[in-house]
Amino acid sequence: GLWPYRPNAEGTATMKPATPESPAPADAAARKSVAPVICYPVDGLPQLDMDRYRAARAGMEKTFEVLVPPREARTFRVPAGHVFRISSVEGPQVGDLNLWNAADLNERFFSGKTRALHGTHLSTGDRMWSNLPYLRPIATIIRDTLDWYGFDEFGGSVHDVIGTRCDPYTHNLLSHGDQYHHCCHSNLTRALADATGLSLHQAEMHVHDVLNVFMCTGFTRDTGQYFMKASPVRPGDHIDFMAEVDLLGALSACPGGDCSSEHSSDAAVCHPLLVEVFGPSSATEWLQPPRSAYDRSHGRGQQ
Repeated sequence: GLWPYRPNAEGTATMKPATPESPAPADAAARKSVAPVICYPVDGLPQLDMDRYRAARAGMEKTFEVLVPPREARTFRVPAGHVFRISSVEGPQVGDLNLWNAADLNERFFSGKTRALHGTHLSTGDRMWSNLPYLRPIATIIRDTLDWYGFDEFGGSVHDVIGTRCDPYTHNLLSHGDQYHHCCHSNLTRALADATGLSLHQAEMHVHDVLNVFMCTGFTRDTGQYFMKASPVRPGDHIDFMAEVDLLGALSACPGGDCSSEHSSDAAVCHPLLVEVFGPSSATEWLQPPRSAYDRSHGRGQQ
């Protein structure tokens, strides 16, 4: 028969059984009471000198800007040592951010490892790490006007690295066949293809899990499901990033708008997002972080 799904607090079904099939052992309570430990203590990370970043940011001048239309994406380039800012300009709006090494698209933002190191949501002082085998910070958040939000009573917070991005494949699955072409995944794919000359299918393979800029999310406490709620962002709010390496970025203005109700449709009220790039007034060389020093022998010696 049908699997007896357990309802969550809203009364909708989840992928959890209503009752366990396996009986709890006699020492179940003792097993569950074991205190957790942090998987990746960050004490060993290179120390972050925020005064250095603030000094570098002071006196910078705008060199570029692009307005990202609702339900679309745009790309931008940021040299190492330059700052890019994402701002709300007209109304509450969530953005999905991808970052690549401008010289090598194979190196890109790794949301999973960033989450493991810094937590489910990012803010000032957190770094955006690149994928294996590179594993180095490619951008650092140096200013966040929503850092006051913290975590709310539901466990929600802003700028998550939990969600992957809305995409047409999941939408097609859950809607039983609907074809929607302005999910963030598709928006980012089109933007990257336009910027690089890659075909859509080639570009799609470089689109990756995002930083959900301004999105307010968390996990439900009863079922552990990913949730979203109305973003607290308002016009004038912004988040600033220092480019640690030469970057190619892409930002999608999510079709979910402020993500208070739904996404992957044209139903939500959406607004544009502004991306600005700032550079030093005089030529300076930014010391780029090295790639991982692991020798990649994987236990079999040098190949």
